[in-house]
Amino acid sequence: MRRADRLFQIVQYLRGGRLLTARDLAEQLEVSERTIYRDVADLIGSGVPIEGEAGVGYIMRAGYDLPPLMFTEDEIAALVAGARMIKAWGGLDMARAAENALSKIDAVLPDAARDRATRVQVHAMNMPEMPDELRALLDRVETAVNGPQRLSIDYADAEGKPTRRNIRPLGLWFWGKVWTLIAWCELRADFRMFRLDRIQDLHELGPIKHERGQDLTAFYEYLERENWHA
Repeated sequence: MRRADRLFQIVQYLRGGRLLTARDLAEQLEVSERTIYRDVADLIGSGVPIEGEAGVGYIMRAGYDLPPLMFTEDEIAALVAGARMIKAWGGLDMARAAENALSKIDAVLPDAARDRATRVQVHAMNMPEMPDELRALLDRVETAVNGPQRLSIDYADAEGKPTRRNIRPLGLWFWGKVWTLIAWCELRADFRMFRLDRIQDLHELGPIKHERGQDLTAFYEYLERENWHA
């Protein structure tokens, strides 16, 4: 769990108005009591009204909320709609993260803004084009992009002809019902796009450092030279 997420969760637990010890919080968050002591001290230092001390327990005064998220109604609608689309068309981990993000936003929105979020009538339905196997693959590719990790893929072209490529993944593009992976292809020594639904197998080959001329910046420069737009 990221530290920012942990601090958020500590505030949520203490908002219940119960006295909680460092041990209670440590067990909930699966960290050491020393980590809780440090986190609570940082929260108090940033102005969160937590009372108590180590060895006794902590409680938060009633009426405190996290600093307000000043979203406009249009921004709220965009966030909710975007999260619903990711839940329908993203990877399995992405979908869970989108749902968790919506829960966190809902927890800190004022009543009027929360009501606006529930009235967003933009929906995305799960479709056969995104089975769980493809969602899991999307998560693996997204992890490799962020790594970055060099990949070996077994790929089939539009005619079904198989090929094996070693690639350096750069980014993911979504085209409505199709995800494509932008990558530097070592076989072609050039940029290529690979449809995720045509990747038949994938193996991680280890971490890499992108070389100049083979990174995402160079890819976008290539698109500009070709006057190509997504």
